[in-house]
Amino acid sequence: MSARAARRFRPLTLLPAALLLPLLTTGCSEPPEALETPCSVVVDGSGSGSPDKGFDAKAKLDATIVLFLKDRDCGKVSFAPITRSSLASPCRVDDVDLDPPTRSTDDVPAIRERALGKAVRAGRSLLECAQRTQPGSDVLGGITRAAQGLPAGSGRPALLVVSDFEQADPEFSLTPKSIADPAERGRAVEKLLGSRGTPPLEGTDVYPVGYGMSRWAKPSAYEPFDAFWTEILERRSKARVHDDFKR
Repeated sequence: MSARAARRFRPLTLLPAALLLPLLTTGCSEPPEALETPCSVVVDGSGSGSPDKGFDAKAKLDATIVLFLKDRDCGKVSFAPITRSSLASPCRVDDVDLDPPTRSTDDVPAIRERALGKAVRAGRSLLECAQRTQPGSDVLGGITRAAQGLPAGSGRPALLVVSDFEQADPEFSLTPKSIADPAERGRAVEKLLGSRGTPPLEGTDVYPVGYGMSRWAKPSAYEPFDAFWTEILERRSKARVHDDFKR
């Protein structure tokens, strides 16, 4: 056999399995993992959330909602308003499915991006309603409504709360005097919770946005405020509060 013929009929070299596998799977991709976390977004329609008051609720919402929904792998998201009486507020929008059913030929990332856009529009729409209908600051009621209305899902529920947390409703106002020392702060906590009860947040991750903004510059103002909400959210309601989007 000539040298040329020998080269022509050289036996095929067997590739190691580790090198062969990528060749066999080229052109095929695994479907994205399911998004299953139940999530809710709370938006503050009170006067302190207007741009000229220092806490721009719309800007805060726009800057954080998509990051939050992606970071937490939210499968569905519900929405709750903060108004003068949040539980009774007529403002509402439909839940948004962020992981809708798809076929094998669908562009899943594009479908999910469109769902995220729908969630942003829903949040803006609810905020606009809250700002023009019964404006007020029943923060506790908004959080309770969100916790009660979480969509179905698996994993730890997650709440994004776009609010400065300045509770001010017809029955309770969070004033510096009302939380100045531990004894007064304890009475204020009991007065606020009173017949309302604690929000059902056990096992829930809570992400505040704009929390205590008007008090940041003065430790004497911020520390009692933070202690007040820590007592309610973490000690009483058993939530886990995160600082990821706090400011």
